[in-house]
Amino acid sequence: MAEAHQAVAFQFTVTPEGIDLQMSHQALTEIYLSGMRSWKKRIIRLKNSVITGVYPASPSSWLFVVIAILATMYTRSDPSMGLIAKIQEHLPVSQSMSTQCQAVVSAVLFSTMLWLLLIFTMRLCLKQLLSYHRWMFEQHGKMSNTTKVWVALVRIFSGRKPLLYSYQGSLPNLPVPAIKDTVKRYLESVRPLMDDTKYERMTKLAEEFESSLGNRLQWYLKLKALWASNYVSDWWEEYIYLRGRSPIMVNSNYYGMDFLYVTPTPIQAARAGNSIHAFFLYRRKLNKEEIKPVSLATSTVIPLCAAQCERMFNTTRTPGEETDTVQHWQDSDYIVVYHRGRYFRLRVYQAGRLLSPREIEFQIQRILDDPSPPCKGEAKLGALTAGDRIPWAKARMKYFSSGVNKRSLDCIEKAAFFVALDDDEQGMMGDDPAASLDRYAKSLLHGKCYDRWFDKSFSVVYYKNGKNGINAEHSWADAPVLSHLWEVRKIKEKWVLGYNAEGHCKGDVDSSLPRPQKLSWEIPPECEEQISQSLAVAQALADDVDFHVFPFQDFGKGKIKKCRVSPDAFIQMALQLAYYRDQKRFCLTYEASMTRLFREGRTETVRSCTNESRAFVQEDDYRFSGENFRLFRTALEKHQLLYRLAMTGAGIDRHLFCLYVVSKYLGVESPFLKEVLSEPWRLSTSQTPVQLSEMFDPVNHPEYVSPGGGFGPVADDGYGVSYCVVGDCMINFHISCKRSCPVTDTHKFGAQIRKALHDLLQLLSPTQKEPSKVEESRPEVKKDL
Repeated sequence: MAEAHQAVAFQFTVTPEGIDLQMSHQALTEIYLSGMRSWKKRIIRLKNSVITGVYPASPSSWLFVVIAILATMYTRSDPSMGLIAKIQEHLPVSQSMSTQCQAVVSAVLFSTMLWLLLIFTMRLCLKQLLSYHRWMFEQHGKMSNTTKVWVALVRIFSGRKPLLYSYQGSLPNLPVPAIKDTVKRYLESVRPLMDDTKYERMTKLAEEFESSLGNRLQWYLKLKALWASNYVSDWWEEYIYLRGRSPIMVNSNYYGMDFLYVTPTPIQAARAGNSIHAFFLYRRKLNKEEIKPVSLATSTVIPLCAAQCERMFNTTRTPGEETDTVQHWQDSDYIVVYHRGRYFRLRVYQAGRLLSPREIEFQIQRILDDPSPPCKGEAKLGALTAGDRIPWAKARMKYFSSGVNKRSLDCIEKAAFFVALDDDEQGMMGDDPAASLDRYAKSLLHGKCYDRWFDKSFSVVYYKNGKNGINAEHSWADAPVLSHLWEVRKIKEKWVLGYNAEGHCKGDVDSSLPRPQKLSWEIPPECEEQISQSLAVAQALADDVDFHVFPFQDFGKGKIKKCRVSPDAFIQMALQLAYYRDQKRFCLTYEASMTRLFREGRTETVRSCTNESRAFVQEDDYRFSGENFRLFRTALEKHQLLYRLAMTGAGIDRHLFCLYVVSKYLGVESPFLKEVLSEPWRLSTSQTPVQLSEMFDPVNHPEYVSPGGGFGPVADDGYGVSYCVVGDCMINFHISCKRSCPVTDTHKFGAQIRKALHDLLQLLSPTQKEPSKVEESRPEVKKDL
């Protein structure tokens, strides 16, 4: 095989005339270029480490300080107050220097120490400034004088042209809330869900915990907070994600969709060529830390933690019998592509350069046209990553720890990311666009249960009709981090790289490129049996998932904001109303909020079902009246308060979770914590943020909108709801539940959400049409290009 010969740098044979040495100049060139690329990356990382390490100052500021100190010396003044003279006296090489040289060296050393002290002071000041969160609790549009001064100081101390990780050392640590505050807020959060008897019992358990064991656990937690960068994140990753032994497919992984109404090209290989090239352009900027640090949408001076970006590429989740691990490699110059049961290694760098989109398209088409059959047992190998974790861990150790299987598995796990070429057609299409979106969501979430590699940080799926999507593993990062990559990729693909008139990628092709290398496997019958068992578990889980995806276009955040209401609070209240009408009860509700204002922050829970929301929802009459309006406003304000508390480190659930982990380490039982952690989240919600709204123009280009993404249900008898607010006139919903539950139905719940949204708008804007008279608009189905 040609690719096998390409991998050999030299060969030699012993002949009667001596040793016949045959060297492959192409292979040696590749080795040289690969080494050069590796060293360039090391130099860039070293340079960025220096720049980030001295931020908010710059390396050039050191020269300014040195020149300033030397200039003052020539004016016969001593800004060091005698320290330069002290340094001069104790120079170890003073014997071999002139007096003037000693003075200059001493001044440089003093300047360096002064410079480092100034950097430390600036970083400490910036850290203290970023610890101020009172601005978040002020009324929208009304900024206090204190906050105005704070904003000015943050701008002064923030420096110029920050790299991606420049703010990491200046972000504050996540604070540990007081036990009494957490217990009080917890009891308040469960009051609308319990009758008087249950609430009285829970209150006694909480008071007993607060007065006894809680203080002891809190002491250990504060000790960890002093030592660790974040007292939550490492335990959250380990115990919530990596120690889970059930399948990560559906239960943990999530998905993201392509453009809703258009497909830039119907050619599968061309779509893959442009987007894969765009992914590697993003990775190049990520490695150079040239991506602009993400800040809050309400301000350009409040940075968010970027630590999760580090493991975006070249990362996989490795199964273990007790706990999984996340493995990350510094670099990888290839991807792994799955097509019709076969795995291919596709190098995207040739002679030290990134392949052009047209060349990647050419290589992908080679894979699509390859007639070779899968190896024995290879076709459904990916099912191991979709089933239970313990059988996968045992199989990996037994069948994939040596030989050809280990080499092929290493190739998959060390790849930049995973690509699946699907023979199906997906997207909004046909006579029933709603049903097609539902199928699209299920395909991205679980596929056929063996045609994705669910352990990879993310897998990109390309369908036969040109649509694509993404499936992501959850332990290494949260959705907003990958969402940024997904949005940048779509922008690059459509508006920067583009396609020619025939729908192919632009540019020329080097037809001498080595063919993608098909991976080899030797799967014994015992392993095939385990693959079948894992597939059966995964297939049962996938078949049980019901999805409903719909774009709501009757109104959006534009009309909601005109009523001076937070769009997120408005949607959460609609979900509470819809759930109550659907289930005739209230439930514990999870809304994800980020804590990336703090170093290594991830998420916190907003408990959206409150006493205030219950009081409003139970009115069951949403015509405009003074009392209804007052109850609604009160519920919205309470939700906003809870969201702000969660973002600023005063949430409930992560604190209680960490207290529970400490109790397990100490070997003590807490009836209160045990009951708290066992409560099911029957309504789990999350908003998919549109972070590059200035790049997507839904007014002039309404067809280029994305419906966002979604996830599977958290509880067996509950709903998972993901929503994405796009522009001023669209809200996309992704609803999931389990078909095996007789009391849940995604389509019925979707209809209740639509009705609830109209009812709440009617309450805010009584001049609008009655909900019953509002014609439910269906999205206009535009023909795919």
